[in-house]
Amino acid sequence: MKKEVVATQEAPQAIGPYSQAIKANGLLFVSGQIPLDPKTGMVVGKTIEEQTEQVMKNLGAILNSQKMSFDHVVKTTVFITNMAEFPRFNEIYAKYMKNPYPARATVEVGKLPKDVVVEIEAIAILPG
Repeated sequence: MKKEVVATQEAPQAIGPYSQAIKANGLLFVSGQIPLDPKTGMVVGKTIEEQTEQVMKNLGAILNSQKMSFDHVVKTTVFITNMAEFPRFNEIYAKYMKNPYPARATVEVGKLPKDVVVEIEAIAILPG
């Protein structure tokens, strides 16, 4: 299996020993994105809506770096710190993901890096 590292300056740099994304076997595996400003590395927003918006921008930047869009996404995993905020999260998520929606799992977690309230990872089908 051949795998290729994907990196773009338009999304936050990895804050640990991982890649922004990996291309392998016709798929793009995007690491969990949190609401960091790619230029400053600082957390953007405090609310679930503000943070979800930034996470989706970060995911979009990685997809765009490979000439892809959210239409290529087939699976996401969402980590949120308060399931009561799930409906508000969904409002922002639905602005980016269109029907047919990707498969998705959503998990409430106790804590996320940098004390953010949401993290999303994605798998997308490479074009061509």
